[in-house]
Amino acid sequence: MSFVTECRTVTLANGLRVVIVPQPWLHRAHVALWARVGSRFETRDDNGISHFLEHMIYRGTQRVRSAHAVNLAFERLGGSLFASTQVDHGIFSLALPPESLDEACALFGEVLSQPAFLDIDIERGIVLEEILEDLDDEGRQVDADNLSRALIYGSHPLGFTITGGEAHVRAFDEPMLRRHHAHHYTTDNAVLAFSGAVDEAQALRIAERDFGGLPRAGRIRTSPPQHAQKKARLQIVENVSSQTELRVCLRAFAETDALRPALDVLMRVVDDGMSTRLYHRLCDARGLCYDVSAGYDGYEDDGVVDVAAGVQHKRAALVTREVLAMFEELAREGPTSEELDKARRRIAWDARAIYDSAEETAAFYAGGLLFERPSTPEEHMAQLIRVAGGEVREAAQRLARPERLNVVAVGLLDEGEDTRLEEAVRGWAGAG
Repeated sequence: MSFVTECRTVTLANGLRVVIVPQPWLHRAHVALWARVGSRFETRDDNGISHFLEHMIYRGTQRVRSAHAVNLAFERLGGSLFASTQVDHGIFSLALPPESLDEACALFGEVLSQPAFLDIDIERGIVLEEILEDLDDEGRQVDADNLSRALIYGSHPLGFTITGGEAHVRAFDEPMLRRHHAHHYTTDNAVLAFSGAVDEAQALRIAERDFGGLPRAGRIRTSPPQHAQKKARLQIVENVSSQTELRVCLRAFAETDALRPALDVLMRVVDDGMSTRLYHRLCDARGLCYDVSAGYDGYEDDGVVDVAAGVQHKRAALVTREVLAMFEELAREGPTSEELDKARRRIAWDARAIYDSAEETAAFYAGGLLFERPSTPEEHMAQLIRVAGGEVREAAQRLARPERLNVVAVGLLDEGEDTRLEEAVRGWAGAG
């Protein structure tokens, strides 16, 4: 089954990989640069510099002298700029009318490859405000996601925050930013993607013209985390709030692991709509919380499955027990045939739906190339549909072990609730 007319991957003379996915039924074009940059490529001394650099890149060039001028130039052409820094990659993208693609990409390439690092102190203030969102009035970290990653990974960069700390941000200067840019924004560490209402020949010409000068350098490598965890961990952080933010995390496995497809199907069974196990068990059947979600953060050498919920302070232990019991049941029994059938139908639908979005299409192909997992949505769908119930059970068994469990609770637990939560976590036997 094929959903697209053509997808082409080309390597430019400078080594930059370019993926072009024409989608003539759409009414806008999309171009995105994906790069190997982010907190996992940083050290304790420069943590946060990838995120700060993302902000500074859109601050202008020697020719276009301000962030306002950059945004105005793109918006006059009907474009919308987007940028994001994640743990192990950064994205810069532009969505716009197809007739503006040529002119806009000339500026897009200039902005990404020739930042002037203007108004550093202004942008520094903005980033410091962003950091404050994760801190309490005393400057302590209270973001449950940040705390859970620090609990799991410790001093490894996968445990760092993406934004870094205030002291780091105040220390960043132009030479540091230029070095980081030169190190990461190179052809061996980036992928350029065109999708939507684009013409293949035009996209290739634009890529060569506007990104053919991107420098070449070796692919950046990092050390994998070394886990020494022997038993379940719990961290309780007192914070004045109306609810306790709960994260029940299980160390998982890498994107390249043989059980990765089974884990994808497992996550569909756990949380892929309000009729799946997690929401039904905690919300519909027991009314323990308003909302709950589960997700998998996968890296090239590791991964984490976590369940997130905001709960009453007196229910933290009970909700944790229910989440862990759910994983125990899946490890013991696996999914039902009905759950597996529903998951397969939704996997097939989602594979087709990717092509309804230029952004999702570019993300699928660019992310696959960047992390050396090239595939098509059709191939990915076929791989997941082949997953059997026994494989899903095996993935759950591998996850549901106390030495993989890390729990974070941020809030004002009721009297005795900290003890009950510790008993729930420390006493969990897992899949046995």
